[in-house]
Amino acid sequence: MDREEKETVVSRNFIENIIDKDLAEGKYEKICTRFPPEPNGYLHIGHAKSILLNSGLAEEYHGQFNLRFDDTNAAKEKVEFVDSIKADVEWLGADFGDRCFFASDYFDVMYEKALLLIRKGLAYVSDLSAEQIREYRGTLTEPGTEDPNRNRPVEENLRLFREMKEGKYADGELVLRAKIDMSSGNINMRDPVLYRVAHIHHHNTGDKWCIYPMYDFAHPLEDAVEGVTHSICTLEFEDHRPLYDWVIENTEWEHPPRQIEFAKMYLTNVVTGKRYIKKLVEDGIVDGWDDPRLVTIAALRRRGFTPESIRMFITLSGVSKAHASSDYAMLEYCIREDLKMKKARMMAVLRPLKLIIDNYPEGETELLDADNNLENPEMGKRSIPFGRELYIEQDDFMEVPVPKYKRLYPGNEVRLMHAYFVKCTGVEKDADGRITAVHCTYDPETKAGSGFTGRKVKGTIHWVPAKESVTAAVRLYENLIDEEKGVYNEDGSLNLNPNSLTTIEDARLEPALADARPGDSFQFVRSGYYCADIHDSAPGHLVFNRIVSMKSSFKLP
Repeated sequence: MDREEKETVVSRNFIENIIDKDLAEGKYEKICTRFPPEPNGYLHIGHAKSILLNSGLAEEYHGQFNLRFDDTNAAKEKVEFVDSIKADVEWLGADFGDRCFFASDYFDVMYEKALLLIRKGLAYVSDLSAEQIREYRGTLTEPGTEDPNRNRPVEENLRLFREMKEGKYADGELVLRAKIDMSSGNINMRDPVLYRVAHIHHHNTGDKWCIYPMYDFAHPLEDAVEGVTHSICTLEFEDHRPLYDWVIENTEWEHPPRQIEFAKMYLTNVVTGKRYIKKLVEDGIVDGWDDPRLVTIAALRRRGFTPESIRMFITLSGVSKAHASSDYAMLEYCIREDLKMKKARMMAVLRPLKLIIDNYPEGETELLDADNNLENPEMGKRSIPFGRELYIEQDDFMEVPVPKYKRLYPGNEVRLMHAYFVKCTGVEKDADGRITAVHCTYDPETKAGSGFTGRKVKGTIHWVPAKESVTAAVRLYENLIDEEKGVYNEDGSLNLNPNSLTTIEDARLEPALADARPGDSFQFVRSGYYCADIHDSAPGHLVFNRIVSMKSSFKLP
């Protein structure tokens, strides 16, 4: 084995090693994986790991990848969530082709398999309440107590279960339980509930059913019906695997799927819990499930993250059995890396201050050349109009400079990016003493690209032409969570950052940005990467979201 082959072997994760072994032993001929979301909310960055892991394995092994909605809890599910999940999976590039399925597509199969278990003496109908079932289940240290209904005759169980299906019982009046082992060390095996009565309209099946399968019964059957070979779940389902295997074995499948667990993704200082996000939306703290301060996939897309950046982040985070947290700063690193060679570097002045060049001819305008991206010459050049009146950033001028300040102040000379050297000669102020304009002179011999070497300046600042600039609203985001205090308060509420969103209404941009379409992204020089908001931005009414600032202290390990 040469060095390259050794490195390839070492780089494979434990799931790939399991699949390799299964294929070598002839357990499966073709690999099939699936992503099985519940349509009860929007997906978040953690789900992206599962999506890309499952679809990536299918692609690697030339198998197939299914998208399947685990829609067994109609009370919490909406078509809105179904549509958002489809959009997220497609956007990430996970190809499920025409294999978009619903658990509810298999309700007839599940019902028949439940009848099979009853006939085999492995399931029974119980009239215990949910609270009583919990009491009878026992604890981690004490065995459970058998249900008084556990030994009902098979024919009686069949009759009661059919009557449940026919709507003869109220919600919670009867349930179907598996008959396994009330003394099992694994509480999940202590006669779990398989079906409950629920008179709820279902988004996919309408009012056909008034009994619904429980997740732990439905999920293995869904996998088996679709021919899934490797059912890849997160670690919280490890204790459920014996029940998964029990259902598969006792419902008699020729090619049983195999469940494998991996560690889910934890991201520092973010909110991923659907319950918390739902409350943030309902309380109006965020403007929806895709508010750019969230880490739902829809929110990341709206903010301006790319599928490539998220795939990079998931790859860097790795796949293992061990719980670990990924730093949000690494996600920001990935989007910077993805965008830096792709996006034009434009000039935008977020907090404008008028700059007047007194010795520049009044009424005259010239076009200056600028590289769209110095690191990627193939992106070409553009022209920027330059004239007597410009806008610069307020932070790029100080009347009384602090030590080591290298930008513009009275008597100091700086370079205007892509343009000329200018020297500050004075300021204008309003009645309250606020600076309203800065005056300067320029040296026409110092034009960028002219080869001027007569002297050097220590500072370069950006600008936009006052007359031709376009106005935009710019949204600056910080973490939704107060990072110093942590995600949760002692009472379980969220520790929110009151400064998570700052909106600047009158930023000025160079005229080339006037036609930016929703979703277009750019680098604003010295400031960061920005994306035109997909909901609120339009030509004539530009709204930009800051994706990420320019610099970070984060470094790859």
